[in-house]
Amino acid sequence: MATKLLLLDCDSTLSSIEGIDELGRLRGPETFKAVEDMTNAAMDGGTPMEAIFAKRLDIIKPTKAELEAIGAKYIATVEPTAKATLDQLRAAGWKIAIVSGGFTQAILPLAAFLGIDRVEAVILRFNADGSYAGFDESCPTSRSKGKNVVARRLRAEHQATHVVMVGDGASDLEVKGDADKVIGFGRYAVRAKVKAGADAFITSLDQLVGVVG
Repeated sequence: MATKLLLLDCDSTLSSIEGIDELGRLRGPETFKAVEDMTNAAMDGGTPMEAIFAKRLDIIKPTKAELEAIGAKYIATVEPTAKATLDQLRAAGWKIAIVSGGFTQAILPLAAFLGIDRVEAVILRFNADGSYAGFDESCPTSRSKGKNVVARRLRAEHQATHVVMVGDGASDLEVKGDADKVIGFGRYAVRAKVKAGADAFITSLDQLVGVVG
């Protein structure tokens, strides 16, 4: 049977929050603003991801406990139609994965909540006391066009005949060419470049059913 593959961004798509910005918020308003500005510059497509990825983490130095708290916050702020929609798409034969420039350990609880068993994100490293010790630089989504690398890998792995990428940011739009369709998402953030360039644009995940193809 032909495999259909749905790849979903996490931050500002499956959840209303940006995990990295929430970690920045823990360090006070000035840090939050600096981190948020960098995130927006990358999501809008003006700044390459690798230019800000390590920089934001070095400013924040998130602890293991703080990352776990973001995991709980993702579930608390889940997109309201996500669970029912993904159940419906799964029943229609779609395989579903989260592909995110966010942090694997924070996203896994949300993935479990949504019944998604594949997460391609960035693994953070921690010392024995839970303090920040860097990130796994081999994770593709810490770099520009990293989601393209993952999309190609998952297509080959599943021998997928139809691959759809859904997300709010420039890194999702970049997957055009490696996905058969890119669907822009605007419930939480409408980015002009994404809205203009995506094959379809939706503002609620329950609209996916009509546009995935």
